[in-house]
Amino acid sequence: MFIAYAVLAVLMSAVLLVSAGAKTLRTQRLTAQMTALGLPEGILPLLVVAQVAGAGGLVIGLRWGSLGIAAAVGLTLYFTGAVASHLRVGDYRGTPPAAVLTIVAIALIALRAATL
Repeated sequence: MFIAYAVLAVLMSAVLLVSAGAKTLRTQRLTAQMTALGLPEGILPLLVVAQVAGAGGLVIGLRWGSLGIAAAVGLTLYFTGAVASHLRVGDYRGTPPAAVLTIVAIALIALRAATL
């Protein structure tokens, strides 16, 4: 179970850091998507911080399990909010990726809790 957590945590952290990088660079595609979701541009730095903190927490959670669980809980809430935001505006193309990441975050909670 620990190896499964480790692999999933590293992959999720990579996804989060790439996404945070795109938000930092304010790419055209991402800015258009945020506008379509009705999110103000000023929220992007907060989203970047949440993603980087989540990635760091998952990796540190390899050593300190409770921090890994806390990070995964935070990411579950983050991506649940993303799913809700997409559904709220009827963006059914953007919902599945956020839903998959929500499920991965929940799996990370279960995997790390099983190895404490």
